[in-house]
Amino acid sequence: MSLYIGLISGTSMDGIDAALVAIGAERPSLHHALTLPYPPDLHARLERLLDPDWQGPLAEIGHLHAALGDHFAEAARALLETAGVAAHTVRAIGSHGQTVCHAPQGSEAFSLQLADASRIAAGTGITTVADFRSMDIALGGQGAPLVPAFHADVFASPDEHRVILNLGGIANITDLPSAAEDAPVRGLDTGPASTLMDGWIRRHRGEDFDADGAWAASGTPIPALLQALLAEPYLSLPPPKSTGREHFNLAWLDRQLAGLSLETAAPVDVQATLLEFTATTIATAISQHCWSAGRLIVCGGGAHNTALMCRLAERLPDLPLEDSGTHGIAPDWVEAMTFAWLAHQTLQGRPGNLPSVTGARRPAVLGAMTTPPDLDH
Repeated sequence: MSLYIGLISGTSMDGIDAALVAIGAERPSLHHALTLPYPPDLHARLERLLDPDWQGPLAEIGHLHAALGDHFAEAARALLETAGVAAHTVRAIGSHGQTVCHAPQGSEAFSLQLADASRIAAGTGITTVADFRSMDIALGGQGAPLVPAFHADVFASPDEHRVILNLGGIANITDLPSAAEDAPVRGLDTGPASTLMDGWIRRHRGEDFDADGAWAASGTPIPALLQALLAEPYLSLPPPKSTGREHFNLAWLDRQLAGLSLETAAPVDVQATLLEFTATTIATAISQHCWSAGRLIVCGGGAHNTALMCRLAERLPDLPLEDSGTHGIAPDWVEAMTFAWLAHQTLQGRPGNLPSVTGARRPAVLGAMTTPPDLDH
């Protein structure tokens, strides 16, 4: 058994999730976890960088890459301190970094995550694996989602067809057929989960997220707006497909509102529409791509959105719904655990991608490894 650390900041950009994971012959287990919030100034700089109209200096990307590397290292050190674990006992860190642009289509496809792995390795003394998406993209894949491989390792059942739903800033599903079905694991990004709702409530109420979905639940969805959002071409694309904040953002929402002359619509009703949009796109994707599933297991921060979970249950009445905690892993830490597991895969020389999910030409070992100088051989 070896200890690994997984680090990730997702599309919600609220901070770094850090998980200390024990990996051996048995199922990976969570040893300790924490979230290190971004300082307000760092969060503001990231928000400016992700603004579609940003025209700042190129150097700012490099400065953020360095600053995030230091902050990711700080998250790993804080995790070790609170867990009472020495750095030298950790085999490696798997760092997803902070995605700032995901463009997986075309001959010059790429996905860019910031958080300098050299700074993480130097700041912790631990070998760090990062840049997990690039090899899959180089092989013609989307580079995302990557969590389905981990989902298959920890949540698959030999006799039950399951769907895993990850509710981060973006929602993605993993289709896990039973052993008897002899079918490949599949997965895709369905569209927004929390990113639009988080951005909208931050703009109008100064809150980072809609706790329990209470604000959305107090409003009334706007039918015309919902139909306009559902007409988004991404939603009808066949898999493999993945998306992010460069596509689904407040500027995109503002264009929809302006096109319908709804700029003065009650903000609470727009929030209600966004929740309905998320529930509808997820339920539609599950119905289209996971038609024989017998159970829906939800993870990610959105699993705490009571209103969204209720709406999903209403839209998928024949599919039992539960969060991943009932299967031994708390919803908040599944993604961070994924990158600890991916680091383990890399060090073992094992593939970390699933071509049936990403569309890559073949399985591949993912990530680039950075070893601190005092660990060189």
